[in-house]
Amino acid sequence: MTNPSPTPSVRRRRILVPYGTRPEIIKLAPVVRALRAVGHSVITVNTGQHSDAPMSGDLSLALGLETTITNVLTLDKSSRLGQIVSDALRIVSEHRPDLVLALGDTDTVPAYALAAKRSSLPFVHLEAGLRSFNQRSAEELNRKIGSASASLHFAPTERSRAFLRSEGVDDDRIRVVGNSVIDALLSTSLSPLGVEERFGVLVTAHRATNVDDPQRLSRFVGLVNDLASTIGPVTFPVHPRTAQRMAQFLPGVRFHDQVTLSPPLGYFSFIDQLRRSLLVVTDSGGLQEEASYFGVPLVVLRGSTSRWESVENGSVRLATLDDDQGAARAREAANLLTRDESLRTIATIPCPYGDGHTGEAVARYLGDPSLDQYLILEEPSFLNGEVPW
Repeated sequence: MTNPSPTPSVRRRRILVPYGTRPEIIKLAPVVRALRAVGHSVITVNTGQHSDAPMSGDLSLALGLETTITNVLTLDKSSRLGQIVSDALRIVSEHRPDLVLALGDTDTVPAYALAAKRSSLPFVHLEAGLRSFNQRSAEELNRKIGSASASLHFAPTERSRAFLRSEGVDDDRIRVVGNSVIDALLSTSLSPLGVEERFGVLVTAHRATNVDDPQRLSRFVGLVNDLASTIGPVTFPVHPRTAQRMAQFLPGVRFHDQVTLSPPLGYFSFIDQLRRSLLVVTDSGGLQEEASYFGVPLVVLRGSTSRWESVENGSVRLATLDDDQGAARAREAANLLTRDESLRTIATIPCPYGDGHTGEAVARYLGDPSLDQYLILEEPSFLNGEVPW
């Protein structure tokens, strides 16, 4: 009788996972579930960056993301980054995890990367390698800080891996795992709809470059009204920041009677509205991934994006609100993407952002003892007189 093959050893790690915004909650919930399912011990920290329930608290409960530590940001917006950093330094020092795992490009990333390094702990970056090449983007800076700090990089696509390698990241430290937003979408059981079952336009806007500028905000409102008159009913869930700016810059603004304004929708309602739409017009980054899964085209109201795969496959068109010509190009792109032949072509394009098993891949890699070598922070020695390079 032959002896059974030995079971490969699996490393069970103590992992601290911070988050503070709605997109982080959506994308991290399936990852945390997968980590816990294979035996990793996970400490979750809500940084409090989105304090209102529709944007954060209710969502974490709905997605089953059990929170270990909840912070409340008490300072004004201009001082919040400092408080997030201060909280991160304290929490990481107190809990001493085996590693810190953070996602994406919010202020959580630099705060917890710094805190991990100050405690001589490895930092792991999920959704690593996205690049918009926008030097004015705070998110781009946060991504680069994450890359500069990370011992391991979990990239969503091969293009993200290539960006990291071009910046000098060792390929051995990169794993392509897809984007966990696809895991989250699969968990909703909402499937793509046929083009004939969809109608109207879903619109969102929240970026400072668009809504904090009165002229751009006015062009945006004009664009929304044009979409309602030329394509069909517009659903516009208004982000709190955008609502404040409209009240400040455009008091008494009037929308087309086919535009429905609402507070931010709950996650499941929002995703259902997305899959039922002919088109999305947005300045969001993550929406490009979600729309791609449902085969819905987008006009992205920015001059660049960190999701180049959708630009390359033709499902996304970039446009800006910098001037009237830019707004006209956005209208043109919307009309082009909602032609029947465009809609049917885009509906057949495979989603380039993952297969819905990102959480499992992250949990598997972090349980692999062979990755221990990349999670040890070593102090180099050049006592033999050699110098780098």
